[in-house]
Amino acid sequence: MEPLSFIIHRYRSYGILIEMKITGLITEYNPFHNGHLYHIQKAREITQCDLLICVMSGHFVQRGEPTILNKWQRTQAALEHGVDLVLELPYPYVVQSAKHFANASVRILELVGCTDIVFGSESNDLESLQLMAELPINVDGLKEHLSQGMGYPKAYGMVHGSYHPNDILAIAYLKAIQNTGIQAHTIARTNHYHDESISSDIASATAIRKAVRLNQDVSNTTPMAEALKQTKPISWDNYFTYIQTKLISLDKQDLSEIFLMDEGLENHLTKQIKHATDFESFIQASISKRYTRARIQRALTHLLTHTKRCEIKKLAPITTLRVLGFNEKGQDYLKRFRDLEYVHIASRFNQVPSSYRTIEMRATSVYAHALDVEERLKLIQREIEGPILYKKST
Repeated sequence: MEPLSFIIHRYRSYGILIEMKITGLITEYNPFHNGHLYHIQKAREITQCDLLICVMSGHFVQRGEPTILNKWQRTQAALEHGVDLVLELPYPYVVQSAKHFANASVRILELVGCTDIVFGSESNDLESLQLMAELPINVDGLKEHLSQGMGYPKAYGMVHGSYHPNDILAIAYLKAIQNTGIQAHTIARTNHYHDESISSDIASATAIRKAVRLNQDVSNTTPMAEALKQTKPISWDNYFTYIQTKLISLDKQDLSEIFLMDEGLENHLTKQIKHATDFESFIQASISKRYTRARIQRALTHLLTHTKRCEIKKLAPITTLRVLGFNEKGQDYLKRFRDLEYVHIASRFNQVPSSYRTIEMRATSVYAHALDVEERLKLIQREIEGPILYKKST
């Protein structure tokens, strides 16, 4: 079978797709903030693209957390601030390790014809990141392995053993785009991913979420300030009693069948939940050298949505792209994919393959459980409706 990049090139040569500079971003926008706006502006400046596409996580994010605002609110913000087309990264690939998250995201960008990808990194050293990507390593657990002095001394020395979350994701992206023809560009992050304080108008999403929960003003850091003020912020605290009930009531066999509940994690969690009074105390008691916070949260997210390992194994490779929103330029671009066999565009929920659709609806229903009844029903109904069409005049 031909590599997908060659197929796309062949279709372009037949005139079905017009040669364009298409730049892709892989995003979560939890929430959309000034740093993301900077990312969009720099991506356009660096690549001089004709179209800017982002692949975005839905109602949960890669580290295994519910988003503070729903995916439709975040899609709207992206479209209002320079993105032409927002595609959804399916839930099974969002709540995953860096390797799987990156592979699925890049797969979507490749299917939609991206020529370039722009991502932020703490080091902003593309040469060193590419060197790491070319090594026969598994990027998952990279930071832990190198901190223990294991292998790859040249690359390790180049970055002084310091790997922040976006550097690790950058390596994963670079591995994923090998043999795709997609060109990589990096920009320096203006803050650290885990910064919890707001010291300028460009703050981390972590700091903004913390400020919102403390009822602090975030209007200088995010265009979504008003939405954050008007909407009940969602966090793991909303789901603690549900998690507690499931860990206590499900038997060990059922728990062991949950996706990412591996290596005896279910035994560890059922032991720790007995003494926990809230989510944070539970997590802190559960973290160990073997089980990181992100790994635990991902497993708990799949426990919430009752996603089983066997369901994930049966999923077909991604060939359908679900559209969350577009402007008129993005909408026009998608029309060029109508007659192509290798990719399908889902502008309606019922066009998503049933195996993905079942899991996605479950994820939305669980996420909506944190809302008041009226808002919960509204969000579940929104899941089956069409994408957002953003017109600047409106």
